[in-house]
Amino acid sequence: MLNFTFQNPTRILFGQGQIAAIAREIPREQRVLITYGGGSIKQNGVYDQVMAALAGRTVVEFAGIEPNPTYETLMNAVRIVRDQNIDFLLAVGGGSVIDGTKFIAAAAPFQGEPWDILAKYAPIQSALPLGAVLTLPATGSEMNGGSVVTRRATQDKLAFIHPLVYPRFAVLDPTVTFTLPPRQIGNGVVDAYTHIMEQYLTYPVNAPVQDRFAEGLLLTLIEEGPKALAAPEDYDVRANIMWCATLALNGLIGAGVPGDWATHMIGHEITALHGLDHAQTLAIILPSVMTVKREPKRAKLLQYAERIWGLTTGSENERINTAIAKTREFFEQMGVHTYLRDYGIGADAVPALLAQLERHKMTALGEHQDIDLATSRRILELSVAA
Repeated sequence: MLNFTFQNPTRILFGQGQIAAIAREIPREQRVLITYGGGSIKQNGVYDQVMAALAGRTVVEFAGIEPNPTYETLMNAVRIVRDQNIDFLLAVGGGSVIDGTKFIAAAAPFQGEPWDILAKYAPIQSALPLGAVLTLPATGSEMNGGSVVTRRATQDKLAFIHPLVYPRFAVLDPTVTFTLPPRQIGNGVVDAYTHIMEQYLTYPVNAPVQDRFAEGLLLTLIEEGPKALAAPEDYDVRANIMWCATLALNGLIGAGVPGDWATHMIGHEITALHGLDHAQTLAIILPSVMTVKREPKRAKLLQYAERIWGLTTGSENERINTAIAKTREFFEQMGVHTYLRDYGIGADAVPALLAQLERHKMTALGEHQDIDLATSRRILELSVAA
């Protein structure tokens, strides 16, 4: 096992009715900015619950944070924070809203050009405190210090990580996910699954605790994901998926083990240039990464094939091929297609995607930093069509 330091400061408030508990988490004298997306929280009752919990406080609202939140939109919120002396941020939504709110938290007190936080890794000296009410289990952003932001004008999708933007608390009420459309359910499961795979499918470092934990999460998603599509209001199913997605990226299963993240980096460029959902890009790229990097990942691929898919017979290559095929089949079962052609994107898109990777210095990806542009080309070409 590799050396590691692990600390997660986010308090989780899990279960039905827990939105009311945020009244105890935010001091009454603080001025609160609520951030959210397109307004679905006003149709499903979440908004009313949040406002009831914040009764007696000064509350300002900022709506319209997009899927793949944009710098342009978030800077409008930063101006509100500065002009109205906001003390606390409350993100009400999925990973995009929470990611965007983390950027707002870091950008509002930042001295200089806030884009430098993402583009130049400018040091963050302070950040506003924030909390989260999760409405879409997927990214795990509710319990980590990471954020991904897109700059629409330049088609850049970049990330930053900082301990100061961990949410102080996160409310996870499975009942608020009952009204999610199938596309978001499928995306959420694929997103969480790929987060786990990025930390699990690398090379052995004698970390059985992390491996078994990751395998348990993968098996839970395989078992519960299709149930969520079939029975949208099954509380137990939604609770398991919600907690699984949070644990997939709260730092625990990644402690002391190598990480890959090439699927995410390549996927970001597809979203930036073509507007695909984040999870859609992951479903496209992950099977290709598994195929192209099968040799350095061989030991973990065989472990994955046996422990997740029960594959114990046949040659090693047959087991690996079948495990990759079953991964693709699972994503398709969740309603998330796994080839670029499925979204009307052909081989002619590959050069521009490679140029984006080069521009963003994503030329040594993966757990061994051996995914150069030539390897990324192979991955993308394999991702175009069956």
